Amino acid sequence: MSETARLTRGSIRGHLVTQTLPMIVGVAAIMSVGLIDAYFIGQLGSAELAAVAFVFPVTIALSSLGVGVMVGINSVIARALGEGDRDRAARRANFGGVFAVGLGVVLGLALYLLLDPLFRLMQASDALLPLIREYMAPFALGMPVLLLQMALNGVLRGQGEARATSFVALTYAGVNWALDPILISGAFGIEGFGVAGAAYATIIGYALAIVMALWLIGRSALPIRPALIRECRFAESARAIARVAGPAAFSNAINPIGLSVLTALLAAQGEAAVAGFGAAGRLQSFAVVPLLGLSGSIGAIVGQNWGAGQADRARRAMLEAGMFCLGYGLVLAVVLFAAGEWFAGFFTRDPAVIAEFDSYLRIAAWGYAGFGVLIVANGALNAVDKAGWALTQSFARVFLVMLPFGLLLRPVWGAEAIYAAELAANVIGGAIAALIVWRVLRRFPGRA
Repeated sequence: MSETARLTRGSIRGHLVTQTLPMIVGVAAIMSVGLIDAYFIGQLGSAELAAVAFVFPVTIALSSLGVGVMVGINSVIARALGEGDRDRAARRANFGGVFAVGLGVVLGLALYLLLDPLFRLMQASDALLPLIREYMAPFALGMPVLLLQMALNGVLRGQGEARATSFVALTYAGVNWALDPILISGAFGIEGFGVAGAAYATIIGYALAIVMALWLIGRSALPIRPALIRECRFAESARAIARVAGPAAFSNAINPIGLSVLTALLAAQGEAAVAGFGAAGRLQSFAVVPLLGLSGSIGAIVGQNWGAGQADRARRAMLEAGMFCLGYGLVLAVVLFAAGEWFAGFFTRDPAVIAEFDSYLRIAAWGYAGFGVLIVANGALNAVDKAGWALTQSFARVFLVMLPFGLLLRPVWGAEAIYAAELAANVIGGAIAALIVWRVLRRFPGRA
């Protein structure tokens, strides 16, 4: 057991609290960017808001690839520290940055070249495509910056440096808060760029977050030392990260891919349904921040204890995290069910959009507890090198429950079938995830 693996000692509940609270701050800061984007873009008009509704699941899916890289780096570092191999942890940390930038270049170019076919496949109208392109073109070219920032976050997370990751997130969010009104609407003599301004603010935010992350890593136990990259076995290091990052990326991307398909189905119900669904999705992303924060913190706790052979502590962490998901998710559902129209007023004055916004929350909010269990279970499975299980259950949730439900019932229920499909997927997916993660953590003794 490494002295730097501090999560292998002390109270599990204490570690959950101290690791999750900074994560909540960081995730809330990141999610607030989506809300602020939606607010200022909403002032431009309903067409711009609908365009962003198409963009939102795609950008989340692409960000999920970055999350996969972050989770892969987090996993290999946490387990190496738990096993007491600090040198291997340091080599993997440095190699992770190179891995992320290379992947970002490839993904960014591919996305840039496929923008129009992708959004036509999602049933975006010809009127919305120019607005969509305004945002997505700079976002695509900024993919290497996005992935590098995620990789550096993985280095911090694997060491249990949750507070440091929150500082990185606050840097990114703060830059967006300051730049959104200037670059979208225009201020201080600067002419606004409209929808494209939101993308510019995002890229600049990621770039400054990288600077903050590098400074914080330099003060940690695993500082960035490019010379260590030469000591890496490139193929072995890439496989170790990719073995977790690949399934984790697809697991995280599956949900927004499913939402992209649901958005395409909603397009047949009218622009108001798409706009309401997209705006409510931004609110939902912010409302589940504590669950997302917990899913981000569980990996280091479970990973370090698993690497140290303390499987009982890993199981206890997952059990307590799951109970929190259930309690918080049910309280959240009650609040959103009761106040849907009030929240909708922050995004739009269009009565049709408000009605769809409220309808979505009244139905889908009851599944957020199950969604929390699923993403926390995925975090634990990724940490113990069982990312394939996380991918399988995420795939089943979307492609065996959500999409069939929506496709079959939309002709009868209309837009409400789409909202109910998300509810069914979260309830069933959460139950299956709880069963799988418990069986995995009970079956294996640790040191995966």
